[in-house]
Amino acid sequence: MKKAILAVSFGTTHLDTLERTIAAIEGDLAAAFPDRDFARAFTSGMVRRRLWDREGLSVDSPAQALDRLYRAGYEDVVVQSTHVMNGEEWEKLVREARPYADRFAALSFGSPLLTEAADYQAAAKALLDRLPTAEVGSAVVYMGHGTEHHANAVYALLEYILHDMGRRDIHIGTVEGYPGFEEVCRRIEEQGDVKRVLLLPLMIVAGDHAKNDLAGEDADSWRAMLAQRGVEVTCRLEGLGENPRVREIFVEHAKRAEGN
Repeated sequence: MKKAILAVSFGTTHLDTLERTIAAIEGDLAAAFPDRDFARAFTSGMVRRRLWDREGLSVDSPAQALDRLYRAGYEDVVVQSTHVMNGEEWEKLVREARPYADRFAALSFGSPLLTEAADYQAAAKALLDRLPTAEVGSAVVYMGHGTEHHANAVYALLEYILHDMGRRDIHIGTVEGYPGFEEVCRRIEEQGDVKRVLLLPLMIVAGDHAKNDLAGEDADSWRAMLAQRGVEVTCRLEGLGENPRVREIFVEHAKRAEGN
């Protein structure tokens, strides 16, 4: 029986962070499943079009990848999402894959990063692995993407768990959801006399949002707006995919999917 593992990401047009994040996750998945051939798909049509137009790089949609695997004679496919949450992109993936359910002897799905309660604990520990110890006068701020989808609640839950672990200096905000920048600033003020902030993306890749909305030179970047409030800001443009312990969570989800 021909078997494959299909890694499905939102995607990015930034090739530097693609290699350090998405490709790193894919490499760990491929290594964890040596008996399965590897395939890639991106859910973002915009990203796929830009990669083709700018780089001549062709990446399948989930439906295209599954159709290609089916026509190549694969019978058992594990589809592993590399999305952060069970939001719109995850739902798009499931929707595109549904018509192929009867074409394979086995088609299983590995869930996004933050799905079950244990995932939040594991993700929080993975974040703490890459952070300095808490210091008086210092705060850590993560910028997530944010969404109007109800899955946006993942940010509040992850922050709550980090605080429960004793790291009340860590605050999570989003570009396009709640909590936003002003809510983050209020929590920094509530922390008391913060002079230094370490600013990081809470995204799989450190792409447009990280380079521009988080660390950009424009006056409306989070780096600039925090600096305007008299805070010393250090930016670390490291996507979650660069964290080995985050990648372990995706591998575990894929193993669980294979076993179902």
